[in-house]
Amino acid sequence: MKVTVVGAGNVGATCADVLASREIANEIILLDIKEGFAEGKALDIWQTAPINMYDSRTIGSTNDYAMTKDSDVVVITSGLPRKPGMSRDDLIATNAGIVKTVTENVVKYSPNAIIVVVSNPLDVMTYCAYLNAKIDSKKVFGMAGVLDTARYRAFLATELNISPKDIQAVLMGGHGDTMVPLPRYTTVAGIPVTELIEEEKLNEIIERTKFGGGEIVKLLGTSAWYAPGAAAAQMVEAIVRDQKRIFPVCAWLTGEYGLNDIYLGVPVVLGKNGIERIIELDLNDAEKALLNESAEAVKSVMDVLDNMNATA
Repeated sequence: MKVTVVGAGNVGATCADVLASREIANEIILLDIKEGFAEGKALDIWQTAPINMYDSRTIGSTNDYAMTKDSDVVVITSGLPRKPGMSRDDLIATNAGIVKTVTENVVKYSPNAIIVVVSNPLDVMTYCAYLNAKIDSKKVFGMAGVLDTARYRAFLATELNISPKDIQAVLMGGHGDTMVPLPRYTTVAGIPVTELIEEEKLNEIIERTKFGGGEIVKLLGTSAWYAPGAAAAQMVEAIVRDQKRIFPVCAWLTGEYGLNDIYLGVPVVLGKNGIERIIELDLNDAEKALLNESAEAVKSVMDVLDNMNATA
């Protein structure tokens, strides 16, 4: 089993490290455009193998996509990181060009690969990868909801002073300020979270989750990487091991939830074929309204990409 991670920055290197240490793939290729960068990161990761006791081999490459040939899964993390005061939308022009080039090269050498997009702005970069990959949409999707639910669950665990292992949650919509956390589908060891936490405090946690990425940017001066890298690796594991895990991912919708031709966060079953199926929850009117609002925001950014392509 072979997995490629394109982009050896903080998120990509963290993803590769988790993939290796958990022996999710036999071979992990870490690729970057910066000379020697991926090779150095990969060598450092490989040298932890005798310490952490694993066999997965991590190999770095400077922009040599031939090294990625016959990858089963490709994770795209390439792109300009977000800086303080910069919205995800500000990144679109630069990162669309990067993701386009990366996707075309990936598909050239691994036409059967499943592509997981992590680059920001997430929803539109997943759309960009899909347009350029020209493969089944079930094999091109984005990592957003796994990270967002992790933040949500972590905040809840802190507030309730319990293990995050016992918290299950679903978020939908775009990755960012318009995401749609669903308290009605949030449980703690099977107990509805609304029975354990006051509505006002729960709403505060939901708001914090929506701006979770921005909180990290303000503190660090750059985007998060430990949680995003681990979230991407968890998705790869579900695919490689055909686990049929239910995760919220950025998926191409063709009528689900009354939405068409849009990449948006929804719960799916993830397995060896990529998105095995999209799960349609029975949303109430308020939840539907929030999802439609989020979809409108995402569609407006997708339109920006479409207009860029039309004038290119």
